[in-house]
Amino acid sequence: MGSEHTVKSFDEELRRLDNMVAEMGGLAEVQLQSALEALIRRDIEKAAEIVANDRRLDQLEAEVDQHTIAMLARRQPMAKDLREIVGALKTASMIERIGDYAKNVAKRTAAIAEMPPVPSAQTVARLGGLAQQMVKDVLDAYLSRDVDQAKSVRARDRELDALYTSIFRELLTYMMEDPRNISACTHLLFVAKHIERIGDHATNIAEIVHFLVTGEMPTDERPRLDESELTIVSAPAESGEK
Repeated sequence: MGSEHTVKSFDEELRRLDNMVAEMGGLAEVQLQSALEALIRRDIEKAAEIVANDRRLDQLEAEVDQHTIAMLARRQPMAKDLREIVGALKTASMIERIGDYAKNVAKRTAAIAEMPPVPSAQTVARLGGLAQQMVKDVLDAYLSRDVDQAKSVRARDRELDALYTSIFRELLTYMMEDPRNISACTHLLFVAKHIERIGDHATNIAEIVHFLVTGEMPTDERPRLDESELTIVSAPAESGEK
């Protein structure tokens, strides 16, 4: 009877841990969606709210840390139970970082809103939409322990990287064509990089899901098409040249 009670009690603690991670994920999703809306609408007030709300995510991560440490100390779990606790701890850390990047997008929005619009802003918002869907899907995969859905998210990081590289090249071109675009484009470059990193963290969570279910990390090479480090954009020819 005592053993049965202990198992039931441990299962309840694991469920509570999942609920805490789910609450973090829901808040991070809202933060990211709000940051993208503020970027598109050039809404400085909304951007400020997002920055302020990030504190709640930090608090939740601290609560997950405390809960997992207590569970490890009391239960001394092994095998799958240990994976569950470690997976939750790592996932909470990734979600907190996603929230940080959403906050950073909001901070950049405040500066971007003070400058003339740049056409690439809409493309950056589309990049954000891809990342947002990845985050939603991977959190669903985590809660349902769905390896196939996690694999799908991991594969989509390639598409996100390719679009990011395209935006990187496009923004460099705008800066070279007209120096007046440099400030706005620089802020947008940072925004695009923050979003690309959100995609990376969603991919990290997808790999954690694989580990939770199978006991192993994915063995195939991680898909990656971010070629921004290799991108070179030539200066446009001067109008007087023949």
